[in-house]
Amino acid sequence: MNPFSSGTRLRDMIRAIRACKTAAEERAVIRKECAAIRSSINDNDQDYRHRNLAKLMFIHMLGYPTHFGQMECLKLIASAGFPEKRMGYLGLMLLLDERQEVLMLVTNSLKQDLNHSNQYIVGLALCALGNICSAEMARDLAQEVERLLQFRDPNIRKKAALCSIRIIKKVPDLAENFINPAASLLKEKHHGVLITGVQLCTDLCKVSSEALEFFRKRCTEGLVKTLRDIANSPYSPEYDISGITDPFLHIRLLKLLRVLGHGDADASDCMNDILAQVATKTESNKNAGNAILYECVETIMSIEDNGGLRVLAINILGRFLSNRDNNIRYVALNMLMKAIIVDAQAVQRHRATILECVKDSDASIRKRALELVYLLVNGNNVKPLTKELIEYLEVSDQEFKGDLTAKICSIVEKFSPEKIWYIDQMLKVLSEAGNFIKDEVWHALIVVISNASDLHGYTVRALYRAFQTCLEQETLVRVAVWCIGEYGDMLVNNVGMLDIEDPITVMESDAVDAIEVAVKRHTSDVTTKAMALIALLKLSSRFPSCSERIKNIIVQNKGSLVLDLQQRSIEFNSILQKHQNIRSALVERMPVLDEATFSGRRAGSMPMAVSTSIGAPRSLPNGIAKPAAAPMADLLDLSSDDAPAPSSSGGDFLQDLLGVDLSPASVPSGTSDLPKAGTDVLLDLLSIGTSSPAQSSSSSSDIFSASHDNLAPLANLNGLVSLSANVTSPASTAPVMDPLDGFGPRPQKHEENGPAYPSFVAYESSSLRMTFNFSKQAGNPQTTLILATFTNLSPNVYNDFLFQAAVPKFLQLHLDPASSNTLPASGDGSITQSLKVTNSQNGKKSLVMRIRIAYKMNGKDVLEEGQINNFPRNL
Repeated sequence: MNPFSSGTRLRDMIRAIRACKTAAEERAVIRKECAAIRSSINDNDQDYRHRNLAKLMFIHMLGYPTHFGQMECLKLIASAGFPEKRMGYLGLMLLLDERQEVLMLVTNSLKQDLNHSNQYIVGLALCALGNICSAEMARDLAQEVERLLQFRDPNIRKKAALCSIRIIKKVPDLAENFINPAASLLKEKHHGVLITGVQLCTDLCKVSSEALEFFRKRCTEGLVKTLRDIANSPYSPEYDISGITDPFLHIRLLKLLRVLGHGDADASDCMNDILAQVATKTESNKNAGNAILYECVETIMSIEDNGGLRVLAINILGRFLSNRDNNIRYVALNMLMKAIIVDAQAVQRHRATILECVKDSDASIRKRALELVYLLVNGNNVKPLTKELIEYLEVSDQEFKGDLTAKICSIVEKFSPEKIWYIDQMLKVLSEAGNFIKDEVWHALIVVISNASDLHGYTVRALYRAFQTCLEQETLVRVAVWCIGEYGDMLVNNVGMLDIEDPITVMESDAVDAIEVAVKRHTSDVTTKAMALIALLKLSSRFPSCSERIKNIIVQNKGSLVLDLQQRSIEFNSILQKHQNIRSALVERMPVLDEATFSGRRAGSMPMAVSTSIGAPRSLPNGIAKPAAAPMADLLDLSSDDAPAPSSSGGDFLQDLLGVDLSPASVPSGTSDLPKAGTDVLLDLLSIGTSSPAQSSSSSSDIFSASHDNLAPLANLNGLVSLSANVTSPASTAPVMDPLDGFGPRPQKHEENGPAYPSFVAYESSSLRMTFNFSKQAGNPQTTLILATFTNLSPNVYNDFLFQAAVPKFLQLHLDPASSNTLPASGDGSITQSLKVTNSQNGKKSLVMRIRIAYKMNGKDVLEEGQINNFPRNL
């Protein structure tokens, strides 16, 4: 009985499964059928074995387990008849994979079938081996497959070539056995054999350098001739697709030529003419022609330099961008992103078309085109490209505005020719899509504004105008509030008017109105309201006539449910009521911020866990300084401890600038260590500043210590008294006034140095020596002061000298700036750098430190690393 005739149970099972309305019904049918198949297997029913295997394959495709029928595949493969073998090999390829041990049992059957007299059985074995061949099977059967590459029937040769590809991927060591047989396949006239032979040669070149050199020398000219014959061949109905003869063979040949031409000038010269012919004569109105042109472009861009061909290839991609098919346009954008590295000028010619793609309705094309536009931007075209992108920002979809805004901000920051242009473009972006701007972007804008002293008036007026019309943009409100608080007097008095701006009349009450709107706006978040309260405090000093109104606005937040706003309101009200004499000192304009430090932290070149000294910033064409030192890898590879240590590099100085966070202020380059105790809290909040380096001892800086003379708790801020005007003067030597009620000046206490320790060579190489000298302060055994001295042992001068160090968590490390960044040659001078290490487990654990020293010698970067474990005890 024919098991596949009408009415057999195979069709019944498929019909029953498709008739199921729920997953539970389907599982019940499958369980029933699997039970019947198991029973048939146990009874060794040979008549229905292939029918059962067919049913198992259908069940497997539905996702149900069929492992119990694997041995049935092997039994059918071992049968003598072709139908049984066909079903057995089909089940083998579907139900098993190369990771299963059962597969090893079929190796002998495969070897017999590969040597079978029936070519159809040989074909079955080759198909199975090409799909599920493991490394062990490849080694055992490689010789038979290699022999079949010379078989008389072209179909067997084709299948043997495909099987050979699988074998060399599993066992690359066998590649040398297939080089000569593969080369002979390239002379085939049968397109099926030729295309598999070309693919086999391509894979051989990828796994074997010997094969690559062989094909370059022996086969490049033959492949070029074959491609030319196919490109010029007349109409052939057997291989014709859309008027093109065998585009699949075209593509395979181009891919192999790409591999052979990459890195070899002679092979590239040999194929230049045929690539130009394919690129110019292939029709692009059909998908098959576009596929050939795309592969031709890929090949041209991969082989050795030929300027004319590359311009031709990029022009083809430019035509692709005008195609109505989104897939063709997308692959063209992808290829142009690679081509811009090779020939940016040729890609620039298609800038207008690429910009149109940014406005496409397809989201994938928009994003890819935006990435390409970002790569196209340079100092010459930044202004027109930015103008186009900002104009499109006004009408772009909401879901695309985030990506578009990020790219525009990055372009403006990276390529801005001057600060006024940078500020203008950022204000346009803030006005159109301020809610999509990330925090670090508007932080950077504030840093640039603070450094552009000649543009303060222009910027605050522009922000005030934008504030009136774009109140819904939260980020714009924040920047405007900060600028009005800092430069409100310039806004009212029209200071620094430029020729390009129109005059504007703003009264003091108008400026206060703007800040009041920001405070009372229900959509403002806590950060915006906190910044607005600080701006009001500053305006109370700049606009004395509005002082009472400002106080009333601030007092309204005393009952706020947000603790931060409530605390600020109470403290600021205390300043306005009781401390008029110190208010002007408290609300002075923020000092100019170090752009290099901010840029370095933003780029990640100053990780919080690693203390690093910073050299002088470099001035770039756009007027925005960047860090002198390149980002370096994290040094913290030391064993961790339970005791956490705060970062020695301080908090975010921009938060100090904005007054939003009460974290300790950071230490700018060239200054001494700031107090790390509660003193920073009020100093940060009120922007008082810090004492001079001469006043940086622990006794003078701890002005809020509750343990000294029974001082009141820090929380009691209502008793603030006036501070000496000299408290912020770097040259001041007068005692610091305690800002709490009832406490007068406290003289500084000079502490004598503690016990001395012998110096030792901490690190020495053939070119550099580092010596440590130790000292301690009396009464503070946990803190060790280290003076590091660097000596150059080589005859070459070291430039851009940078020392980095990292310590475990139980240690806290602070590095002062180095005395220089140039180390003279041959010991003729040295560099010194001070370190301060605090050991939270003094007496229990010794100091340990990992160091990294970077410098330039004769223009080359040099990096030295080491770990210091032999510190003196009791440090």
